Amino acid sequence: MITRTPGATLRVERLPAFTDNYIWLIHDDTDAIVVDPGDAAVTIAALTRYGVKLRAILVTHHHPDHTGGVLALKARTGATVYAPAAEAGRIAGIDHAVTDGESLAFTAPALVGVQVLAVPGHTLGHVAYHDPANGWLFCGDTLFSGGCGRLFEGTAAQMYASLQRLAALPGDTQVYCAHEYTVANLRFAHALEPENPRVGAALANAEAQRSRGAATVPSTIQAERAINPFLRCDAATPTAAIEIFAARRRQKDAFTA
Repeated sequence: MITRTPGATLRVERLPAFTDNYIWLIHDDTDAIVVDPGDAAVTIAALTRYGVKLRAILVTHHHPDHTGGVLALKARTGATVYAPAAEAGRIAGIDHAVTDGESLAFTAPALVGVQVLAVPGHTLGHVAYHDPANGWLFCGDTLFSGGCGRLFEGTAAQMYASLQRLAALPGDTQVYCAHEYTVANLRFAHALEPENPRVGAALANAEAQRSRGAATVPSTIQAERAINPFLRCDAATPTAAIEIFAARRRQKDAFTA
């Protein structure tokens, strides 16, 4: 939570949707931005609850659980839709096609210099939105707490590079991923490293949170460096690291907790 001016507070709200999705609503009690609104009804209910006007929609990739509410929200609010240029043909309603390295400035609510990061792997055109001033990362299905997205379109080399790019962000960066997958991810991490006390502690904490119905995200980049096996594919060469990553991704695809 970042205080902007007297009486104005910028917040990120977690909006659960479907079975395990999270939609993220950024607002200052007057204006709002929403990230990956797969469900229009959930988003509209939140806009009403907080009494805010939707100004922009940020989309990380084309999958329907991230885009399903875009057109209804745009029609209802007139919000500007930002989505990856590389997936423009697969996302309806785009007003501004974003590209890697682009900086987006918003004044309502006031977010200055949100950086677009290309992070292919889960899909070929996947992007993340990084707000360095607030220390926020909205990474869709690329990086999860304790895990990463499946390789539906990209290669292991692409996803490995994308994760390394995110892992290089400041350690206190808040990781706002789009799914509640932490327990399953950490059970896999614990199976890989049963003697790692940091993974074991993180798993126990995540299981306790979920047993109370609490969310396990956002995480931080620093925490993920310590517990996420996909960020720690240590090897003597980049080629060997990619091979380790690819093997772990295959193992995770077949893993049952």
